[in-house]
Amino acid sequence: MNLAERLAEYCADFTFDRLPPEAVHEAKRRVIDSMGCAMGAYLDDPPKIAREVARSAKSDLGATVIGTPHQSTPELAAFANGVMFRYLDFNDTYLSKEPAHPSDNIAPLLAVAEAFDCDGEDLIAAIVLSYEIQCRLCDAYSIRSRGWDHVTYGSFSSVAGCGLLMGFSPEQQVHAFGLAATPNNAMRITRAGELSMWKGCAFANAGRNGVFAALLAHLGMTGPAPVFEGDMAFFDQVCGGDKFDIDEWGGLANEPYMINKTYIKKYPAEYHSQSAIDAALEIVEEHGGTFEPDEIESIKIATFTASWEIIAKDPEKNRPQSRETADHSIQYITCAALVDGHVWHDTFEPKRFTGEDLLSLVAKTEVVADEEFDKVYPEGGIPNRITVKTQDGKTYEKEVAAPKGHALNPMDDGEVVAKFRRMAETMLRENQIEEALERLWDLEDETDLTGLLMNFVV
Repeated sequence: MNLAERLAEYCADFTFDRLPPEAVHEAKRRVIDSMGCAMGAYLDDPPKIAREVARSAKSDLGATVIGTPHQSTPELAAFANGVMFRYLDFNDTYLSKEPAHPSDNIAPLLAVAEAFDCDGEDLIAAIVLSYEIQCRLCDAYSIRSRGWDHVTYGSFSSVAGCGLLMGFSPEQQVHAFGLAATPNNAMRITRAGELSMWKGCAFANAGRNGVFAALLAHLGMTGPAPVFEGDMAFFDQVCGGDKFDIDEWGGLANEPYMINKTYIKKYPAEYHSQSAIDAALEIVEEHGGTFEPDEIESIKIATFTASWEIIAKDPEKNRPQSRETADHSIQYITCAALVDGHVWHDTFEPKRFTGEDLLSLVAKTEVVADEEFDKVYPEGGIPNRITVKTQDGKTYEKEVAAPKGHALNPMDDGEVVAKFRRMAETMLRENQIEEALERLWDLEDETDLTGLLMNFVV
């Protein structure tokens, strides 16, 4: 069998009953985290735009636009909800040859599960499956190195979960892979130079495309095949002729599921900066409080090459002109932590990232790639070392590899709930929060996904 056929066979055999308690529990934690992210991002412009587009359509096969009672088409609901989950750059992460935010898959799966009257067990199984597909593809090959955005793999992972929810046969799933992957390869310009609003919308679009492809396959549409090995197909066009295979899957060969290897974020910033923030805040504590910008003579950030390439090297990172650029600038984020003593949503407001007091400190910051750190990344964490020299001759230095939330230093359930509450309390009443948490922790027993989402109407 070719790779798409093997993937399809794996999807067809996937059931909730095969999942260990650890994977089920982690899936529920990711839904809670994602819904919190949606509430935190609700009032930002891109989520508003996406909701407005979704509200322009209605469907008998409806799916709820989170925060509203409106039932849109499944693909537009998937897009709007996906933008809300992703926009703050606060949802979970997986790092390998290709980085990813696998909880991006939850939005399209939630839309399809609701539209097709699936229950909580069905949704959990689809989530774990989509994590498995996306993370294994990220382990197999770096498409970023060839100029393609990581959300390209989302075409495969989202349509895999959608197919499971729709009860696809292996043959239908192969067609769905072809329909989702062939037209939807995303360019890496999304995350290069000065970043636009689209940075937080790119996977939402991949998820929308996955839903659309699944709906077509559900009604009998055929897709190009073999989508990986064929002439001018994925290996030829996206991988430049390189080929890869996937030999092990969660649940087989005694492998744990990939969802348990992914990381929840503590801070609303690009993941490679998470350990730099922790290190900076440790320096603040040692210093006895935050720094004044003119108190500091210089800052040096030693990081690993992937971090330097993604969130440091572009000159735009030194003077961000958009929220999206600011939360992808390790030098800006580190300086903000040192001066403000925290990194939260206000860190990425225009009045903060354009403030000359902070930018003057960014101008005194050097970021270098350390080959020794490359030997550790990603299995051993995301090492960052921050060195601060002050005008009075003092030096502060801290190094962190496994920030809070990393698989090597995971958040406990209480910390996940605290993060959810902090974001949800700005949009929801306390009784809504309590009922939502109660139902989400019992998601495997949920039979009314529409009713669950009504708890989030703002």
